[in-house]
Amino acid sequence: MKPVTLTNDNFETEVVKSDIPVLVDFWAPWCGPCKALAPIMEQLAAEYTGKLKIGKLDIDENNELAIKFGVRSIPTMLFFKGGQPVDKMVGAVPKAQIIQRLGQIL
Repeated sequence: MKPVTLTNDNFETEVVKSDIPVLVDFWAPWCGPCKALAPIMEQLAAEYTGKLKIGKLDIDENNELAIKFGVRSIPTMLFFKGGQPVDKMVGAVPKAQIIQRLGQIL
């Protein structure tokens, strides 16, 4: 399983109406730390198939959603459960730290 590409058009269907929790990675192609986080998102998408959806949202192309959720720096990861944001992590954090946070959310 790979991360889902999120846009303004599919955000409600893929995140808000998802029947499993969603981790949304707010990123941009020019962001170095975002690129460092990308392989971790790929691994998590594969490891948590069926339990968690991983979505990547390019803030340059979907600026309205970044503003709506108060994303001020990237990478920012928002954890959604039941269509609502329940937690947030900012920066290129280690995979172990993300997994620890997922353990509290899932």
